[in-house]
Amino acid sequence: MSRGSESDILEMVRMVAPGTPLREGLDNVLHAHGGALIVLDEGPEVGSIVDSGFPLDIPFAPASLYELSKMDGAIVLSADLKRIRKANVHLVPDSSILSTETGIRHRTAERAAKATGALLIAISQRRSVISLYRGQLKHVLEEPALLIGKANQALATTVRYRHTFNDMVRRLTMLEFEEDVSAQDVALVVQQAAILLSVKVEIDRYVAELGSEGRLIGIQLHELIGGVEAEALLVLRDYAENALSREMAAERLAELADRDSDDILNTEWLCRFLHLGPDPDHPLVGRGIRILSRLPRLPDGVIGHLVDHFGTFSRIQAANLEQLDQVEGVGEARARAIQSGLSRLQEDAFAASGRI
Repeated sequence: MSRGSESDILEMVRMVAPGTPLREGLDNVLHAHGGALIVLDEGPEVGSIVDSGFPLDIPFAPASLYELSKMDGAIVLSADLKRIRKANVHLVPDSSILSTETGIRHRTAERAAKATGALLIAISQRRSVISLYRGQLKHVLEEPALLIGKANQALATTVRYRHTFNDMVRRLTMLEFEEDVSAQDVALVVQQAAILLSVKVEIDRYVAELGSEGRLIGIQLHELIGGVEAEALLVLRDYAENALSREMAAERLAELADRDSDDILNTEWLCRFLHLGPDPDHPLVGRGIRILSRLPRLPDGVIGHLVDHFGTFSRIQAANLEQLDQVEGVGEARARAIQSGLSRLQEDAFAASGRI
């Protein structure tokens, strides 16, 4: 699914998430074993398929939605969910529009959504299910208890992948100081980041659909994923054949996270996609952006000057104080801080790997 479609689904589910007035009204209909057809819009596209109905234009209230759902027709709400415009409305979308639904209410909702681009909500009286339609998209809401179980399972998976990601980042740092990095070492770090970001998209949907009930899950996800994307972007900027800006690296990582898992897990394909070379064993030399970014109080501008001046991290690491001092924005004091900072990072990397 494209990122655009995913963002559209997130927008839809947030509007009907637990804790919102609209969800309260929908739940009232469900608990009474009723059905309903609701359209959220008031533009000309919706007006063109509306036939008859009672004009109301009253403030939205969950209780009012429940009472009006007892009538056979659809209910039209304002796009901002603040007003109930009409009730007992007959929707007449073009019958030639393809629909995969079998029930009259859901078939009408799907066709109306495709015809207008508006958000349609259909509540099945027989199955007690809420279905959302907008354009070509359809999403069926799940029970909060089931969603919480899925979200917790996905979080457990995220914890494992985050540990693996951290281990690979530490290993890459050690190899950079040893000047022994291969394309595969770089690809594996980005691979784990892409997997984590893909799982994040899935959990984000659960959190959005859970609304107020998903707050703690959202906090846990934020803590688990924090820093992953930033780290992966720095790795890409360090090792892509052609230097990438932060924006270009972000676009490439986002595109990767959208790919099928078969592509992401294929190391050879991944090396080609990331422009690391066709051979996973091909040796690489990084530019040093990522490691320099770990040094305290070293501005991005100075990092850029260092990378432009020396070209590779190995040359930055080998530079003496005088050579560092020649770089714009460095100076003697900062040159000493760079040398001592790199030395400390190297010791930490080797200690973490058990080499010291």
